[in-house]
Amino acid sequence: MEWLWYAIVGIVCLSGAVWTGNRLFQDYLISRYGKHLVRGFEEKPIFIIPRGQPLESAENVYFHSSDGYQLCGCYLRTPASRRLGVILFGVPYGASRWTCVPFCEKLVDAGFDVFAFEFRNQGDSESMPGYEPLHWVTKYDVIDAESAIEYLRTRPDAEPTGIGFFGVSKGAAAGLLASASNPYVRCFVTDGVFDTFTVVVPFMRKWIAIYSQRRWLQRILPSWFYEQAGRRCLERDYRNRGKDWHYVDLKPVMGSLSPRPLLMIHGAADNYIAPQIGQALFEAAKPPKEFWLVEGAKHNTSVHVAGDEYHRRVIEFFREHLASNPAALNGYAQTAGSANGSPQQTLAVSRGSSSS
Repeated sequence: MEWLWYAIVGIVCLSGAVWTGNRLFQDYLISRYGKHLVRGFEEKPIFIIPRGQPLESAENVYFHSSDGYQLCGCYLRTPASRRLGVILFGVPYGASRWTCVPFCEKLVDAGFDVFAFEFRNQGDSESMPGYEPLHWVTKYDVIDAESAIEYLRTRPDAEPTGIGFFGVSKGAAAGLLASASNPYVRCFVTDGVFDTFTVVVPFMRKWIAIYSQRRWLQRILPSWFYEQAGRRCLERDYRNRGKDWHYVDLKPVMGSLSPRPLLMIHGAADNYIAPQIGQALFEAAKPPKEFWLVEGAKHNTSVHVAGDEYHRRVIEFFREHLASNPAALNGYAQTAGSANGSPQQTLAVSRGSSSS
């Protein structure tokens, strides 16, 4: 058995050498290219931020996050005589609570109440001193989304069976993170959702390609290597500057959304959050799930590009997975299908989508 001990020692030594070599090479990349990564990470992209106009019929709401910050929201009540469900809307980076209007007005008409809120340091919500939010999701965004869910759960008119979630871009990611372990949220629709390092890694490859001519090495390095190096670089830089590393990862929790249904919408022409980034998150989720790629849509514009089809698909999803009263559901079939076609026809449109 002596040979077995030699083999074990050899494997341990080889593993240690590989680990050490990996860290040393990451340290080299960080020292050589780290400043470019940090600069790119902190640059604010030029997003097309959806806008919406305030509604006089909406209820302005103020509530507090679990760590004490006052947040502002708006509650849109359905004019229907019987409510089909309640939906929490997560607004994108830099947008106001009224952003929910172009995304959700058809949902409200179809029988759903919608509640949208502004994260801290955004819109009319209270600002946290020393905190400057970027387009990446932070632990504070997740706290605010968790607090919004709790607010809806404890309202006098709360839906006892649970709520749905509908979010766009950064707001979608924050909502999924907040809902992952909360069964009160029964189903999810996202538009342009992304995870921090599923975005950072492709950009790292591009940045390094600009400054390095070793193309063969760039091609063979796996994505996990770039992710490890990028995470170490950013965390080390923030620590050295005395800043709080408060960014969180969405991809590891995607699997925990199941068995609750998920519909992911993504723009095929999105040149910031490329479709393959959304697809990577979709693959990390478990069934039941559906991915709809909207041809010609850029980031945050699918609702305008797809128009009536967008609203029909979203309404049908929540009617199927959130509306819990069959009598009410039948009563509002005509309302949900009022935009140039019936709900049943909407489900037949499978072009540009995948599901499992």
